[in-house]
Amino acid sequence: MSDHKATVIDGKAIAQTIRSEIATEVRRLSETYGKVPGLAVVIVGNRKDSESYVNMKRKACAEVGIKSVDTNLPEDVSETELICRVHYLNVNPDVHGILVQLPLPKHINEEKVLTEIALEKDVDGFHPMNIGKLAMKGREPLFVPCTPKGCVELLKRSGITIKGKKAVVVGRSNIVGLPVTLLLLKEDATVTVVHSGTKEPESIIREADIIIAAVGQAMMIKGSWIKPGAALIDVGTNAVDDPSKKSGYRLVGDCDYHEACKVAGWITPVPGGVGPMTVAMLLKNTLDGAKRAIER
Repeated sequence: MSDHKATVIDGKAIAQTIRSEIATEVRRLSETYGKVPGLAVVIVGNRKDSESYVNMKRKACAEVGIKSVDTNLPEDVSETELICRVHYLNVNPDVHGILVQLPLPKHINEEKVLTEIALEKDVDGFHPMNIGKLAMKGREPLFVPCTPKGCVELLKRSGITIKGKKAVVVGRSNIVGLPVTLLLLKEDATVTVVHSGTKEPESIIREADIIIAAVGQAMMIKGSWIKPGAALIDVGTNAVDDPSKKSGYRLVGDCDYHEACKVAGWITPVPGGVGPMTVAMLLKNTLDGAKRAIER
């Protein structure tokens, strides 16, 4: 068993395939209707991590032919002014997706701002109506949050059966844990959620055919917690000190990769697993929003 190596799920390559599918669709929209999808990114203040993330989105948009509409607002912008800007984008016909980069400064109520985004432009999938429909049987949300959607897409495109399997989601955040749980239920998995109040998490995780780790704790899930042959999707991106790196740190997931890949059947690397898929799903959601608006 010691020489076993898990199949590495290459999120970068799968995301690239999805991006080329999107580019083809964008070209078709442009040729047929003379219109292309537009994505508005609203960024408040100048956090370095937000900026690099937004630059990555901008490049990804350019690559597939989606128009980026950027709104940069100062750190001290009022909540009213920010909501005004969102309303302006809601009625702009060239914008099919609106994304407010989180976290927002302390003086702004995130929930209030996100609820102001038009439902048909909520490409992040965080509007209570979209989450509510995701939670209900027989209802379809207009958009599903990008990271959870990317996790399920990775499983499907890797040929991993979800139906009837035992899935354990580690973490219950509104951004990943909760929506991915709802998505897996829609795919007919039997889902257990492990969280900070769970007693003996390892014994529950050990039963899983599919593990979605989204707890934000570096290398918390050990190789011994994993059932041999399980599929492991690691959403965690945690910086740990590493003096050998120029930046002084390296990124690791919520699983101990070196241990886990000796036991799991499939595993996503960090970085290069879920990350590229999140951006690809954002582009896909923007395309879907544009198609609904343009082709109706």
